[in-house]
Amino acid sequence: MNELLPLLEKISSASGIMPSRRKILRSGTIRREASSVLYWMQASQRAETNHALEDAINAADILKKPLTVLFCLYNAYPEAQKSHYDFMLEGLSETASTLSRRGINFILEKGNPSEIIPTKQDYALIFTDCGYTKIQKCWRETISKNLTVPMIQLESDIIVPVEEASGKEEFAARTLRPKIHRKLEEYLIPLKEKNPQIKSSADHKLPELKAGLQFRGGAKNAMERLKLFIQAKLKSYQDDRNHPELDGTSQLSPYLHFGQISPLTVALEIRKNPSESAEAFLEELTVRRELAINFVHYNKNYDSYSSLPDWALKTLEKHSGDKRQWFYTREEFEAAGTHDDAWNSAQVQMMRDGWMSSYMRMYWGKKILEWSRTAEEAFETALYLNNKYELDGRDPNGYAGVAWCFGKHDRPWGEREIFGTVRFMSYNGLKGKFDLQAYIEKNKS
Repeated sequence: MNELLPLLEKISSASGIMPSRRKILRSGTIRREASSVLYWMQASQRAETNHALEDAINAADILKKPLTVLFCLYNAYPEAQKSHYDFMLEGLSETASTLSRRGINFILEKGNPSEIIPTKQDYALIFTDCGYTKIQKCWRETISKNLTVPMIQLESDIIVPVEEASGKEEFAARTLRPKIHRKLEEYLIPLKEKNPQIKSSADHKLPELKAGLQFRGGAKNAMERLKLFIQAKLKSYQDDRNHPELDGTSQLSPYLHFGQISPLTVALEIRKNPSESAEAFLEELTVRRELAINFVHYNKNYDSYSSLPDWALKTLEKHSGDKRQWFYTREEFEAAGTHDDAWNSAQVQMMRDGWMSSYMRMYWGKKILEWSRTAEEAFETALYLNNKYELDGRDPNGYAGVAWCFGKHDRPWGEREIFGTVRFMSYNGLKGKFDLQAYIEKNKS
């Protein structure tokens, strides 16, 4: 630790990265005789605006060593589907090429990171990025316990680090918002980037891959989508985001999920175009997205029905015996086989594109609650479908989004059958908000 802290101080001085983004997972002794520094890339799958990568580059320069980036491809990641792997690998192929141009060796190894990384004791020290889900935390905890060299974690996929924003689980956006806003300007700082002084030769080059989806993976495609959104949709975002037939949102969530674009990059680009719509978008990117991360970070039951607030659990239990007009099994939901053409269209959009309008996802989740035998069964069905088909499934935003449909981060509303005081949404309500028929025509099964 005595030599690690001075090194981290030098890195901060060189990079300008806030020390609060950094956490020492393992102190250990720097192996100065080692041939290189390692960055274990897991969540931040990009070569641009990556705080963990830049920390590793600066450490390598100070220690006068080359840098190696390692990604572990784990084919048993919980609930991951072929579409998720295809999108991710398309992005990693681009990342490997970009790192090579920057003089950084990229290695892809197949297997469980918790088994692979502890074998890498021949590096001077190890840097990694930050993950908030159970498996990501478990990997880092297991690995750090089995290392002798130092391991440093950087938060690079969130603007205000989660524990800097709040030291507890927040009740709702209104309780987190002032805490985020107090610190936002400190963290909305462009990241200084540089290439390493000592180049490393590439051992592995990934083939160029195409995911074959509406969404093409990778940092380049993410930036193109961001630029198109700013040029064509940002001015009307505040009005159009709740018009699913217009596709008025940024559709950046898959890229943010796989770390193919930094939320810092997105925020800085949006801020160049000040407007009420830009502020509305930044609210979603900072407060709402970071509320979801706060939820997953502090609530160990984030992926279960028990994560709901007490008032929601009590009111749903109170109305558990209410008569339901419609019942569907998980298989019928998955096949988009309900009586509701709006719901079916949302399910088709999700299965076809790996993405669903956030407004329709709210309706989609509410109706699963209304048409399932129990609220707990509904929660499990919604989470299963979301994680299986959404490219940004298995993500804090997905967990929080599903839980919101059952009362999380919301407040009690007027009491009614089945829902109790959990917010209700209706088919007629959709028709009054946007051109529902146009949306259904775009997403026919």
